[in-house]
Amino acid sequence: MSMSRARAARRIAAAAAYGGGGIGLLGGAALGLLLTEVALARRVVGGNNDTPPQADGRYGSSFVHASGREPLVLGMLGDSTAAGKGVHRPRQTPGALLATGLAAVAERPVDLRNVALSGAQSYDLERQVTLLLSGPGPVPDVCVIMIGANDVTHRVPAARSVRLLSEAVRRLRDAGCEVVVGTCPDLGTIEPVYQPLRWLARRLSRQLAAAQTIGVLEAGGRTVSLGDLLGPEFASNPRELFGPDNYHPSAEGYATAAMAVLPTLCAALGLWPEDEERPDATRREGILPVAHAAARAAAEGGAEVSSARGRWALLKYRRRRQLPAPEGPEGPEGPGAGGPRDGGPERHRVWNRVGH
Repeated sequence: MSMSRARAARRIAAAAAYGGGGIGLLGGAALGLLLTEVALARRVVGGNNDTPPQADGRYGSSFVHASGREPLVLGMLGDSTAAGKGVHRPRQTPGALLATGLAAVAERPVDLRNVALSGAQSYDLERQVTLLLSGPGPVPDVCVIMIGANDVTHRVPAARSVRLLSEAVRRLRDAGCEVVVGTCPDLGTIEPVYQPLRWLARRLSRQLAAAQTIGVLEAGGRTVSLGDLLGPEFASNPRELFGPDNYHPSAEGYATAAMAVLPTLCAALGLWPEDEERPDATRREGILPVAHAAARAAAEGGAEVSSARGRWALLKYRRRRQLPAPEGPEGPEGPGAGGPRDGGPERHRVWNRVGH
């Protein structure tokens, strides 16, 4: 399966690079069946129009005095997963969790700017990138993009989806921003979604994730596979890790996702220990042809792929670190109601938990 996924990912990425609209992944009968099942699933899977909590602001403010350096700027782009839909407190969103963790590792404050939009498809990335690059304040030091699920469910041609993502990554890289992309999650894990939709959704989403990886690497970014939303936890504990609508992650689910993305986010900024940059054969890491690395990563949540040289890529399974206790963003109303503020003894416990 991984070999056929690698070949399909190469074809999609090539079509994206040369401006192709898309590659037919399903025959007419299968597509009709898929659309029927999607319509039924939408009636079963809950949903609401709640606006994700606003988490923009500064995290790790006590590090201003400790480091004397300007804050890092973290940008979040993408769809409802990047926006944090499904939770009710800013500190529970993936952006807040990543900003808190990044501040602890870097020992610097982090300013979070989230322009993600619930329901967004890859078409919206151009607008989101423009907002980040033309808005007030400095260009982000690093951006995290989570996109792809809505492209699958709305039948956006895969090559077009990959091309739009690649263009967004390239614009950010040209502006001097590091980029980490959480690739399309495995839609086959959504409960309750039944066969044959589950099989088809898994096939399409993993195929798109592999093609996204190739496109992102060519544009100068790195990827983390969201797979089945980052690990078997979602399959074994759906009641705990999915939110009330059975579709978006719960607070525990977002924390699981952030734990997997944080090491790659730090590595992109040169903040992770150098000895972890070498592949570890005991964890099945290594340098592989790009398409093969992309296909393997698509099937395994939490796998990181970064460019090695030429047509080769480094596949890594970074050790997940326990996240610092989340805090609320600082704004006009002061610190949010979150975990303990960083500083004093708690700061050192946090520092040790994230691996230093």
